[in-house]
Amino acid sequence: MRLIRRGREGIMRDVSELKEAALRAYRAMCMARAFDVKVSSLYKAGKIFGGVFLGKGHEAISAGSAVFLKPGRDVYNPFIREMAGRCAWDESAVLETARSYFGSVHGFMGGKDGNVHWGMPAQGVPAPVSHLGAMLSVVAGMMFAKRMRGDRDCVGVANIGDGATSVGAAHEAFNLMAVEKLPIVVIVSNNQYAYSTPNSQEFACESLSDRGRGYGMATCECDGTDLLQTLGVMQRAIAAARAGEGPQWVVADTLRMCGHGEHDDASYIPDEVRAKYAQKEPLAVARRQLAEQGWLTEQEDAALQEEMREFVQKAFARAQREATPDPRILDWNAVSWKPERA
Repeated sequence: MRLIRRGREGIMRDVSELKEAALRAYRAMCMARAFDVKVSSLYKAGKIFGGVFLGKGHEAISAGSAVFLKPGRDVYNPFIREMAGRCAWDESAVLETARSYFGSVHGFMGGKDGNVHWGMPAQGVPAPVSHLGAMLSVVAGMMFAKRMRGDRDCVGVANIGDGATSVGAAHEAFNLMAVEKLPIVVIVSNNQYAYSTPNSQEFACESLSDRGRGYGMATCECDGTDLLQTLGVMQRAIAAARAGEGPQWVVADTLRMCGHGEHDDASYIPDEVRAKYAQKEPLAVARRQLAEQGWLTEQEDAALQEEMREFVQKAFARAQREATPDPRILDWNAVSWKPERA
């Protein structure tokens, strides 16, 4: 693989830059996987109620979408499978998401919402809602507000799935992004199923890239299970948006290697599709790529996996001990409320 990329200012220019980004992304991927294993076991043990949504199969594009962003300056809009991206943005995401699942009063949402519906608006991470297409206009609005304030050198990343590209609210947001040439990277994670609806019943165009071109956006497509490929694509797209070249549309082809949520057995996914993607499991691919480049030894990887398991275990143990909110005394709203830190 060619490791040195030259050209536009901001593009990775040498092996050391790519190595640093790849190792940071891989760490976030491992952290997210350890989190998913833990939260799944707690859900199955009856310790967590409501929806539990895992990111298995999405870790490479998820981490790659956030590893080049600047917290405090940029905007990052994760959805239900972007735990790896949250971890790449800020590793405190593990504790904050655990707090959200357990309803801790010390979490960013004050125990007022469950699972992954938490955010840090002041730091550039809006709190998502389940109506996924609706969040795209929020990102567009945040970037438009930055423009009006005179903020420069900032970019927004908006994550959606294949199904959300068919939502009316998404169409309006895409059109606004393109007309106003907002510095936004739209990442369409095509996991082939909008819940249980396959691509063949979702859209008639040959590729979801066609939709991006229809809006007038620069488009590209990548293998969303391949860490090094996604890093290259995402870095170029983010650099282009940051440089004022307008919104970028990235289609990442992958598979949700689990059900829509832990309540779903995903029996609608054909066995042959599962078998194909079993060979492309993102952590296994990334581990192999890093080893081939000489950037990660087997011993270092084993130590990292153990570190991540311990890190996640401590976060859940802490969140589980914390108090839940008392509605009689708590004055709260999702935009301006600041939690009392434990």
